[in-house]
Amino acid sequence: MMLVITIVSLLMLSVPSSNAAISCSTVIQDVRPCVSYLTSGNGMPPAACCSGAKALAAAVTSTADKRAACGCLQSAARSLNPKPALAQSLPGNCGISLGFTISANVDCTK
Repeated sequence: MMLVITIVSLLMLSVPSSNAAISCSTVIQDVRPCVSYLTSGNGMPPAACCSGAKALAAAVTSTADKRAACGCLQSAARSLNPKPALAQSLPGNCGISLGFTISANVDCTK
């Protein structure tokens, strides 16, 4: 009987949690087409960038997802140094809402 309980416990631990937040690799993959636009572009974002932003918006459904995505984007921004105005206007220019403001000063925990 103890063996059955142990096996069931191990199986439960190996099942992915539905509460798991989006991964940074998924966030970066979605916004990768936006990098050159955000660092040296102007005007409206390219279609590929908006497609990626829309994929990200569709993927961040929970509060945990939004917090994780926000943190990933902040971390990426530190190394990429995007133009702040382009980053902040990206969701609106692509017709989406991420549920958080894209800004170096936003608190991703809220």
